[in-house]
Amino acid sequence: MAVQEGAAPEAATGEDTTVHRLKPNAIGLLGVVFMAVATAAPITAMTGNVPFMVSSGNGIGAPASYLVAMVVLAIFAVGFTSMAKHITSTGAFYGFISFGLGRTVGLASGLLATFAYVVFEPALIGIFSTFATTTLHDQTGVDVPWWAFAILMLAINAMGTWFGVSVAEKLLVVLLATEVTILAAMAISVALHGGGPNGFTFGPVNPVNAFQGTSAGLGLFFAFWSWVGFESTAMYGEESRDPKKIIPKATMISVLGVGVFYVFVSWMAITGNGETAAVEAASSSNPLALFFNPTEQYVGHWAVLVMQWLMITGSLACGMAFHNCAARYLYALGREGVVPSLRRTIGRTHPEHGSPHVAGLVQTVVSAVLLGAFWAAGKDPYTGTYVLLAILGTMAILVVQAVCSFTVLAYFRKNHPESRHWFRTFTAPLVGGLAMLAVVVLLVSNMGVAAGPESGSIVLKATPWIVVLIGVGGVAYAQYLKRRRPEGYALLGRTVLEETKER
Repeated sequence: MAVQEGAAPEAATGEDTTVHRLKPNAIGLLGVVFMAVATAAPITAMTGNVPFMVSSGNGIGAPASYLVAMVVLAIFAVGFTSMAKHITSTGAFYGFISFGLGRTVGLASGLLATFAYVVFEPALIGIFSTFATTTLHDQTGVDVPWWAFAILMLAINAMGTWFGVSVAEKLLVVLLATEVTILAAMAISVALHGGGPNGFTFGPVNPVNAFQGTSAGLGLFFAFWSWVGFESTAMYGEESRDPKKIIPKATMISVLGVGVFYVFVSWMAITGNGETAAVEAASSSNPLALFFNPTEQYVGHWAVLVMQWLMITGSLACGMAFHNCAARYLYALGREGVVPSLRRTIGRTHPEHGSPHVAGLVQTVVSAVLLGAFWAAGKDPYTGTYVLLAILGTMAILVVQAVCSFTVLAYFRKNHPESRHWFRTFTAPLVGGLAMLAVVVLLVSNMGVAAGPESGSIVLKATPWIVVLIGVGGVAYAQYLKRRRPEGYALLGRTVLEETKER
């Protein structure tokens, strides 16, 4: 089943087989890049992860961790983008893996990816609410309950998806530009002043130091965690202009651009403090001092105040991007009728905006339910909701990324032997897949430390089993469809743009 490029949002092929199409040509190269980078949330990744990496991970080697992660993810992206040149599917991993390793593995991977993005949104709402309540109290003395900000973010995300990707893109452009600017201002100011109290030191970017420190594995895991969502470029292919060119370019720009930025900003933050003082700041009662100290010294106090507000908008941008990702995965599964009734609900698009509006509303409800459950359980929105759901979602998406790497090997051997290349379609995806599996091992072995005060949580202990259960459940359901509804099984992962449909 395919949807022809340029068709109307609804292409009627019969009452039970109507395929709904997202709005075509709604977003260009920069728009796709912004949507992908927003999921990485640079200011949240820096202020939220780097202090913990410096205090409890590989110490001053945190920037080197980002350097290592960038190389590994760039290698992964080589195979990923090779497939993106042949397949354009809103389901991204779901579609890619269905073509490469078969519909059964594809459905299991699609459910895992969907699950990951579904839980990422309430995770980001948790950290957004924490940043908002803390900043408002610190700067104005006003106390607002965190759940009020959670409701606000739920409403903003729902609206952004309802009115289409072009509206979300415009919001994210503004939010990303401001957060990147303030981080860059700090880093460039340190560099222009000739470094910190000890001048320029190159220990933080020495790759050897990525594997040293209190817990090198934890530091490396947080580095990879900082990129989660960059692969979302592929799911905007159906809405982009010339997806076979745009999606591969956007993916590599996201990986390398974000990587260089992470390395530079984290390096300058440590250099601006001085290596010893950086570790002390990150280990203090206010770990954000790692960034606030050099910002205040080299830019000014006003920049610290602005940075606090941009931490709020940065987490909002990240949550909005994940909401869009989750809605598109739900929509992709829905329009193929994985469960028949879903075709007429989450598989529909808005008649005017061409957006997955029903899937977006479903995602909003699911996020609200999860937030309500964590609130009822007395979990802190940051140390409980954000940390636990982020670890859960990250484990699921890393497993899918590893499977996708191995998919490239099978896909080009079976479908395009004439396009096989020793590096692009063999060595790169093989190395990328093995590296992703290694990161999963790092996550499992460091979960307790990463969870901090929630190390004894039932949710944390159940995390690996939840991921396994969803994967096995996907395989079992696919086999059920194969035996009982072969016509439904035949459609799994097969809705792609006509011009890239595999035959």
